[in-house]
Amino acid sequence: MDNLSDKSLWRTAAYIDGQWVGETSHGSYDLTNPATGAVLAVLPRCKEAETDRAIEAANRAFGQWRKTSAQHRADILRRWYELMVAAREDLARLITLEEGKPLSEALGEVDYAASFLRWFSEEATRVRGDTIPAKLTSQRIVTLKQPIGVCAAITPWNFPAAMITRKAGPALAAGCTMVVKPASQTPLTALALAELAERAGVPAGVFSVLTGNDTRAIGGRLTGHDLVRKLTFTGSTEVGRVLLQQSAATIKTCSMELGGNAPVLIFDDADLDKAVEGVLVAKFRNSGQSCVGANRIYVQNGIFDAFAERFAERVAALKVGNGLEDGVEIGPLIDGGAVDKVQAHVEDAIGRGAKLLCGGVRSEAGANFFAPTVLADVPADADIAREETFGPVAALFRFREDAEAVALANDTEYGLAAYLFSRDAARIWRVSEALEAGMVGINTGFISNEAAPFGGVKQSGLGREGSHLGIEEFLEVKYLCWDGVTPL
Repeated sequence: MDNLSDKSLWRTAAYIDGQWVGETSHGSYDLTNPATGAVLAVLPRCKEAETDRAIEAANRAFGQWRKTSAQHRADILRRWYELMVAAREDLARLITLEEGKPLSEALGEVDYAASFLRWFSEEATRVRGDTIPAKLTSQRIVTLKQPIGVCAAITPWNFPAAMITRKAGPALAAGCTMVVKPASQTPLTALALAELAERAGVPAGVFSVLTGNDTRAIGGRLTGHDLVRKLTFTGSTEVGRVLLQQSAATIKTCSMELGGNAPVLIFDDADLDKAVEGVLVAKFRNSGQSCVGANRIYVQNGIFDAFAERFAERVAALKVGNGLEDGVEIGPLIDGGAVDKVQAHVEDAIGRGAKLLCGGVRSEAGANFFAPTVLADVPADADIAREETFGPVAALFRFREDAEAVALANDTEYGLAAYLFSRDAARIWRVSEALEAGMVGINTGFISNEAAPFGGVKQSGLGREGSHLGIEEFLEVKYLCWDGVTPL
């Protein structure tokens, strides 16, 4: 709390139906700082009863919220956005404290998160139906778009602000209500957003936040409750499959932003400096803990050695440490299990013949830190080629021909993001169209913004978030067939 200018943003209670719930019959759990291991806060554990309460409150609130004018909802979202901007520094500190990312990155996330509230405050007034020429002259066909109803959101720890506003913004703009279950590792940011939502005028029950580390119990109610009409989830493909199965019993609409195994293709004609900096961003943002993070870096044979040398030099210079310290570029991983997975991937790749160019060991900065690592000439059968590492390890693979690179890039069940670096316009078109990914970054490692449709193909998800398409995920189309119109 001492790190915040506005102490009232430090909330350690669940937010249900406009009330702060500091205790439940299920006890509490400790939230720790991944950089230091120190206990940050003690939070109440919500389970089925609290989840039902939040859902029922959302259902009651939906009846009135859906009737409000689009302009009224837009004004409230705009105020929420403005309050986020005013609280930018405090929100960033909360993100760094509970998630670990460097403060400079956390500030960028707050800006990104707030942009969704601004964007969807504007989209709220742009929802429109249609008129369709009827087959009979006595009929008129009209379509309306109406809010889908009570929505449940389950969000991840790696972007604790943006993954909430990217869902809540369009849901509330459309006239839906929402119950959010943030990751148990990062609830403080979600609760601060709830505090700001309340100040902005979001009515009780329209936006609730459940705390606790009993995610299966809460998730089971969110997916099984008849009153919940839509589930939106960001997380692993494995968990997404389970949630889809659970939602099938009540035929819920589902949006899924799932795992990735993003390839980067760097061709001989690429601007080498641009490629190095672009991959640095795509790989090491949030210490590599990003679903769109570069996981497999394919470099054409002609520039492989030059790229590897220059890239490794840049990576070795990255400063590792507590995200609140000046100049830190690489923070901790979220927990010890994440560090173990990174180390296992590195050891497996080296054991299969990969060359270690830098890093490859746990960092002296603390138990949850791993040194930024570059591996060259990684074999195709290494674990890191098939699994998302979710850590600060860059794996470099060689390729010769364009078709070979595309085949390697597409050889995965995932299809979220992909990146390519080239100065040949024809090659860029051919390769971009051939890549099996929902998003392609061309000569850039940074692709996310509120105006663009975010989402994947294959087992990386269903639906799109952000852009003008994002609000469509929270709307139903109703068709009206009107007969009895006598022609003049």
